[in-house]
Amino acid sequence: MVENIIKTMTAREKAKQLFDKFYLISELNGSCMMTKHTSKQCALICCDEVLGDMGADRGYEFWSQVKDELHKL
Repeated sequence: MVENIIKTMTAREKAKQLFDKFYLISELNGSCMMTKHTSKQCALICCDEVLGDMGADRGYEFWSQVKDELHKL
């Protein structure tokens, strides 16, 4: 029997994933290169949007930690 294993991301892993999505997409596109700073800012905007749409009982602490980790990048 095969079991489905769901890996929960840490805040640091999620921050890196968001940053990479913006930065790598801009590299692949080529016509719209984002700097690391701009990629980081876009990821922070995403966190702010998520935080603005959720209550304290729906992951607010996790997304606050993701935002803190993005600031460290």
